[in-house]
This record gives sequence, C-alpha cells and structure tokens, in this order.
Amino acid sequence: MIGHLQTNKVRKAVQIVSAIDSVDSIRLAEAISKAAEEGNRTIRVLLEVNTSSEPQKSGLAPDDVLKCAEAVLKLPSLQLSGLMTVGPNVDDPDTIRRSFALLRNTFDSVVRELNPPHWSVLSMGMSGDYPIAIEEGATEIRLGTALFGERRTA
Repeated sequence: MIGHLQTNKVRKAVQIVSAIDSVDSIRLAEAISKAAEEGNRTIRVLLEVNTSSEPQKSGLAPDDVLKCAEAVLKLPSLQLSGLMTVGPNVDDPDTIRRSFALLRNTFDSVVRELNPPHWSVLSMGMSGDYPIAIEEGATEIRLGTALFGERRTA
C-alpha cells in the first residue's frame, strides 16, 4: 500500500496487504504492528520521508528518521525494509535530485547507525522523475502514469 494510512484504517489494511510503504510516525507503526500481530501476520514497512519539506505531503522529517527506525525495529510483526519518498512536484531536475540524494543519504545513515537486518529498499521516483531516482540509487520506482496513462477526472 502506498499513500497516507490513517490509524483508524489500519486493521482493515493489514488484512489485505503484505506491505505498507508509507509509515510516517511511530504511532502508525505501533498500530500496524498490533493489528498484524493479532492477525498472525508480518507486514513489510517502509518509512515515508518528506525530503522536499512540502507541507501538503506526508512523511517524517529526515532528521526524525533514525529515531523512528530505531523504534520500529523493536516492534513485533513488522519488517522494516527501507525508506520511501515522493519527489517534489517541480520541473527543476536539480531540485528533484537533491530530494532523492537526501533520501539516499538518510538511508545510508540508518545503515551506519542501526544496520537493520532487512534494510534494502530505497523507494523513490515516479513516471516523471524515475531516471533521476535510478541515478540516485532507487531500488523501487512507481510508474503508474507511464504504464496506465493520465488519471481521468470525474
């Protein structure tokens, strides 16, 4: 699951997904862990990081990632596997690159400090900016528009 998940929707989500790529708080991680444990499941999670500081986007501040990762690693029924970001919605490739480089540097900091056992996912880049994300080390990209076309508005 990608996209903001409200804590009141966690139980239902945990019943149908195997991964949640948008954990943006310790509180949310705790709720996911509790629901997964009750369902005898393990859920792969990625911490969502707001590397562009855009107020309309969810995600942890880069400076809060290490503390959150440390807490999530202690929770049962979660497999913390990496970080995710949505790049800034701008036309400037340098601004996009800085956002992705910040995520990669944050990812590397977690490796140095905590060396999590399942840490391998650097999810960044969408249809409009995935080449930059790959250059900056993305291991997962999201290509909805490239594969399915523009969204239709109702």
